[in-house]
Amino acid sequence: MKTSSYVYGQWFDGQGNTVEVKSSLTGEVISLVDSSGMDFSEVVGYAKRVGGKKLREMTVHERAEALKALGLYLLENKAKYYQVSHQSGATKADSWVDIEGGIGTMLSYSSLARRELPNETFIVEGDIEVLSKHGSFVGQHILTSKLGVSVHINAFNFPCWGMLEKIAPSLLAGVPVIVKPATATAYVTYAMVRDIIASGLLPEGALQLISGRTGDLLEHLDEQDVVTFTGSAVTGQMLKGHPNIAANNIPFNMEADSLNCSILGESVEKDDPEFDLFIKEVVREMTVKAGQKCTAIRRTIVPASKIDMVQAALIARLEKVTLGDPSVEGVRMGSLVGTDQREDVSQQVAKLLKTCDLVFGGNDAEFEVISAKPDAFYPPTLLRCNTPLTDNSPHEIEAFGPVTTLMPYNSLEEAIAIAKLGKGSLVGSVISYDNDEIKQLVLNAASYHGRMLVLNRDCAKESTGHGSPLAVLVHGGPGRAGGGEELGGLRAIKHYMQRTAIQGSPTTLMAITNEYVKGAQTVSFDKHPFRKYFDELMIGESLTTHRRTVTEADIVNFGCLSGDHFYAHFDETAVEDSFFGKRVAHGYFLISAAAGMFVDPGKGPVIANYGLENLRFIEPVGIGDTIQVKLTAKRKIKKAKRPDDKTATGVVVWNVEIYNQHEEMVALYDIMTLVERHDD
Repeated sequence: MKTSSYVYGQWFDGQGNTVEVKSSLTGEVISLVDSSGMDFSEVVGYAKRVGGKKLREMTVHERAEALKALGLYLLENKAKYYQVSHQSGATKADSWVDIEGGIGTMLSYSSLARRELPNETFIVEGDIEVLSKHGSFVGQHILTSKLGVSVHINAFNFPCWGMLEKIAPSLLAGVPVIVKPATATAYVTYAMVRDIIASGLLPEGALQLISGRTGDLLEHLDEQDVVTFTGSAVTGQMLKGHPNIAANNIPFNMEADSLNCSILGESVEKDDPEFDLFIKEVVREMTVKAGQKCTAIRRTIVPASKIDMVQAALIARLEKVTLGDPSVEGVRMGSLVGTDQREDVSQQVAKLLKTCDLVFGGNDAEFEVISAKPDAFYPPTLLRCNTPLTDNSPHEIEAFGPVTTLMPYNSLEEAIAIAKLGKGSLVGSVISYDNDEIKQLVLNAASYHGRMLVLNRDCAKESTGHGSPLAVLVHGGPGRAGGGEELGGLRAIKHYMQRTAIQGSPTTLMAITNEYVKGAQTVSFDKHPFRKYFDELMIGESLTTHRRTVTEADIVNFGCLSGDHFYAHFDETAVEDSFFGKRVAHGYFLISAAAGMFVDPGKGPVIANYGLENLRFIEPVGIGDTIQVKLTAKRKIKKAKRPDDKTATGVVVWNVEIYNQHEEMVALYDIMTLVERHDD
């Protein structure tokens, strides 16, 4: 089949410079890839003119809803992606990580954006910074969509996940994407992109696919564009050094090869659960995707006194691994992505064997391949380096396949030193049940790792494992690992946006951000704000309540009701020499009293209290003090109406300020109310 590109609104098959891609299992040609004749200038221009414009017109929540609908659509069609992925030699479990793991990541980002970000076309970041004595000059950071395109150059090992985990935050940021998958597995990416385009769930121009070479694509990028790369360090550094990338200071995020390690704690004995967990984790990382994972364990670091024991346990488990066609029952490991990759692994293992010993597998090993052509298969291979502090090859050479090297250490300090010799990794793991040992290893090795997993009996059942990046956690690493970051929750979305500091008066900043800023001009109306529908309320609309004097009876009654008899509220003698110097009201009484002062009791558009945030008690309130409350509409978040919702709603965030009779603020917080709206 032709693995077509989708560019400037149409499918494109190239003009004759075809690359043949073969099945890893049968050796038959299954895909023809060709991007020759493509106008890369128009690809970039189309993304900006068409896709970018449409995305920026959508709010963050609208973009998130589109991704949610797309994720559910892809799940309905997932069976065909498994069928296609099978040709790359991936087992069902391998493909699950790539296909459903990728879709799940996209859905996670959709949920995160709807939950954590405002329903605006921009993002307000952080708190207001007061820049003047009287507060008339303030500052605030905002993030707006870059007016460019994000180019995603992906690796062959995760043709679906690698695409989806990148496009989700970019599209949420309002930036269109150009996806360039690795040629060896572009046919898997193509199968999914074909459905994405057919669904019509993304704006036209939001996603383009280049199957084949990128030609002069990078020459047409400018300062508003972003490039993300996953693959070999050599290729990544070459692309990062492109003259146009450097000239325009185009952000280039790289995730490269990584000699990840796993450390078995000194305290772990053979009969401990952690010993078995360690063996299983190492073998799993060797065999999942046939070891073709940027997060796989390449260096297995164990106490010198236990290395023979660990070696025997690993061999015993590796001997049970069956290789072959993943569709055949009992097969536990598939092939490498192709014969070129197998040859590369063989060459790297040969280099490693100049300083390491072969203890299992290797280039000359005899192994059975079930129901598949053996050319692209490579056996699980265990090497051993007895002098890891002086032999550099296992810290510099990566065999990107089912290969790991055992290394002994004599102290935790040595284990840390060995881990650091990798010069930067995506992930390291520590398997131990001794928290002091764990703390020493993690804190001293963390600077060389983007993520560190601690695995023991307490978390093993629910742990996602050494090799699984998660949407909410950073994926990337220093040094050799590329020095970049992907995922990490909201961090990934912000990567595609421009952070700008804005300065001005509180009223001006409120007008820009659609959020109330303390000191901004407010408006008041005769109609109580709790009698207004979501779409009627104005940001900065305020209500100042009547006053209430706090009595001893208030304190006693609240203490009896709540059971809070803390001395500061009840013991006249004890408080004389205390921080307070007098009996004071409960802080939570003030919140309750404030609610009684600003809530309108009648039935209206306000449905429920949705939560309370950022509570601070600033000054104590004693018997005889008088309080007053100022309630101001701070932020409005329009919620998408779900099929089972009785009415359309939105969340209103209210700024609540409680003052005493001296006009001193005594408490400050935000409350959120769920409010009915009319504009659906």
